[in-house]
Amino acid sequence: MAGKVMHAVQYDSYGGGAAGLKHVEVPVPTPNKGEVLLKLEATSLNPVDWKIQKGMLRPLLPRKFPCIPATDVAGEIVEVGPEVKDYKPGDKVVAILNHLNGGGLAEYAVAKESLTVLRPPEVSAADGASLPVAALTAHQALTGPAEVKLDGSGPQKNILVTAASGGVGHYAVQLAKLGNTHITATCGARNIDFVKSLGADEVIDYKTPEGAALKSPSGKKYDAVVHCTTGIPWSTFEPNLSPKGKVIDLTPGASAMWTFAVKKLTLSKKQLVPLILIPKRENLDYLVKLVKEGKLKTVIDSRHPLSKAEEAWARIMDGHATGKIVVEP
Repeated sequence: MAGKVMHAVQYDSYGGGAAGLKHVEVPVPTPNKGEVLLKLEATSLNPVDWKIQKGMLRPLLPRKFPCIPATDVAGEIVEVGPEVKDYKPGDKVVAILNHLNGGGLAEYAVAKESLTVLRPPEVSAADGASLPVAALTAHQALTGPAEVKLDGSGPQKNILVTAASGGVGHYAVQLAKLGNTHITATCGARNIDFVKSLGADEVIDYKTPEGAALKSPSGKKYDAVVHCTTGIPWSTFEPNLSPKGKVIDLTPGASAMWTFAVKKLTLSKKQLVPLILIPKRENLDYLVKLVKEGKLKTVIDSRHPLSKAEEAWARIMDGHATGKIVVEP
């Protein structure tokens, strides 16, 4: 592929939103040691993608401009770098790209072998590309701090999922349901039936007084909250938690880190746990297999061609997608 060029979408400064994206022709990247080159079939967007562009993660991300954003991809391997053992050209895969480099909004991208898994024919490219950040985050929250066993063993846990119709939330409800759980979920009124269909036992409209207070309709106290949104203070969660309840904050800001520290220092039994995703190949493989077996489904909010990536970007920035937003070359 050396010397070939490809269509890609990039931005070259902070800010600008969808209007800051530029369509360019750039060289097809070359896989280095332990990397594979993918011809992309689908890429999904995550809120972190626009937050990086806005400058919310500076000085860490992006590492350099111009930046081709997005990390969650599915495609076909067209070339393998040195020392790649598990894959060969022609393999269909799902991969999570490094946030330092991104690269997903393009026709080709380079992925690490260590964060790439095979995609069986039963799993579409769009379904596979939707999994990495969103489903891995839900999986890590539930199997880590929430201590839910997804094989259904273990004591019953009462779980609250906020923003349950979104990318992470819609996976969190389905994964939690595989365990021995009672799930309360919040979402907007238009998505109540949808979230019930994912397996939630009770669903509350976050705009009602009960929803704003996060009170379970059946009066249950939550052993863990998979908190997929922002702007809810600790004081709202605290009265709804069981004696050792945890709020797992997936987008921790400064106030969350402060609450986390205070709760630790005061030896509080109720904890706020900031979650930073640590992607693991075996977990991604597990999730792809669940999709194959029909135990986990990806709900796609909208699909957009790469030539209209700005529309997908505006949609993810809007923050009201039901499920996942997918871009296809």
